[in-house]
Amino acid sequence: MSIIITDFKKHLQMKSFWCDNRIRLLPERLPMTHQPEILHYAVSVVGKDRPGIVAAISEGLFNLGCNIADSSCTMLGGEFAMILIVSLKKPFSKSRLIEELKPVCDRMGMTLGVRTLHSDEVSRQEAAGEICMISVYGADQPGIVYRVTRELAARSINITDLNTKLIGTEEEPVYVMMLEVALPDGESPEGVEQTLAALKKELNVEIGVRSITPVAF
Repeated sequence: MSIIITDFKKHLQMKSFWCDNRIRLLPERLPMTHQPEILHYAVSVVGKDRPGIVAAISEGLFNLGCNIADSSCTMLGGEFAMILIVSLKKPFSKSRLIEELKPVCDRMGMTLGVRTLHSDEVSRQEAAGEICMISVYGADQPGIVYRVTRELAARSINITDLNTKLIGTEEEPVYVMMLEVALPDGESPEGVEQTLAALKKELNVEIGVRSITPVAF
């Protein structure tokens, strides 16, 4: 298991270096401004992974004249999950969006969800505080996600991104969790690490905290 953890530490270092540089090179995002004549919807698609899912969904949105304002896709086991924020000019209806995308999803064995966004849900809420990456890895056991996130919630630390993965072997499974968090005023990476120190010992896992706050230009 020591070999697995050593290899993964190298992976984390590479990922952290990539994240730091990727984020620092991005220009500051402009807020998604609300326009009364524009409608916004959240579209979610989930199902067994296969080639062509993104192409099929984006084709349907293109046919409707939709603009994809924001999107995220990921693999969870053998499942593919995608969520998109799309916008269209009035007049338009949620039923028209479903009418276009549901046959596509049915054909590919995907589950479709569509929700109308209200004006207070349209503007992008950028994290105002310092951004940190928290890495957790160790022997797989129930409660790791709950125990760590409970400690963060108790200190009003907002989780902006979370990924987990099971690596290693069947005999020695290693659980890995990566969290991107926004710290509230008065909180520091060192303080977060101290907060998680007792949990680190109790769960017998490795926990690291480092700042990745982007430099806007």
